[in-house]
Amino acid sequence: MGVADRRQREREARREAVLEAARSLVRERGFTGTTTRLIAERCELSEATLFFYFRGKNEILSSLLFEGIDFTAAGLQAILAEDVPAANRLGRFWAFLSELQTEHPEYFHVFAYLAHPNSTSSVDDNVRDELARRSGDNLRILAEILADAVGRERARIAADLVWAAFAGLMVLRETRTNLGAAVHPDASDLRTALELLLAGIAPKGAGRAR
Repeated sequence: MGVADRRQREREARREAVLEAARSLVRERGFTGTTTRLIAERCELSEATLFFYFRGKNEILSSLLFEGIDFTAAGLQAILAEDVPAANRLGRFWAFLSELQTEHPEYFHVFAYLAHPNSTSSVDDNVRDELARRSGDNLRILAEILADAVGRERARIAADLVWAAFAGLMVLRETRTNLGAAVHPDASDLRTALELLLAGIAPKGAGRAR
């Protein structure tokens, strides 16, 4: 291995260490409470050295967003490829989101951060456009997953509804946690929420025109 290759590998390893520190801090503190100083301390770097690998917090945000979007895309593509009844696909996606929230809650934190005013004002326009494109692609795949159950003319809004329902429930749970209230929805509540969604958007025999 040449010197240039070794340096590139070292740079990639250091960037990954910074991202892992950011992931753990976002899980603990949320994205707003995560600072570059804390990230640098977590991975035992000076803040100045951290800026050698990332230009700032916005670049770290973008990296985590791309990770989360791409991870979600892989899950959606796997569900779309499954040979299962249409209504079961919604259940599979709901289960996938539950697993994603358990294993990678940091992705939901950064997804939710996008709703904050001016959250992407300092993000490069090309990066923001690519984030929007990939996010849109994921919702289009979800719409395709739901199309056989709800009809193609309603698939787009059904995809928005399903995603927003789960994300909203997660925000509600975090809100209750922060207020010291009883924490729910739990796993049983999420199953009930899925049943309500299925009854509402994909009742038995409710196939629509394709």
